[in-house]
Amino acid sequence: MSEIEELVQQMVELQTQVAFQEDTVSVLNNAVTAQQKEILVLREQLELLKQRQDETIAQVDQAGPVVDEKPPHY
Repeated sequence: MSEIEELVQQMVELQTQVAFQEDTVSVLNNAVTAQQKEILVLREQLELLKQRQDETIAQVDQAGPVVDEKPPHY
């Protein structure tokens, strides 16, 4: 092979590698974007669960102690 042919071959190999890397970067970017969206949804759900828990705790605290109450059959 002549020197020019070797350079052309190297150039083709480099271009092929770059094309694969660009595809990989695109796939990874899509995955990260999807994960970020899922994280946002999960954070919203977690916040709602925290609010529900706080509301439930507040309701239990307002109800007063159950220990002193007699069962309904008395």
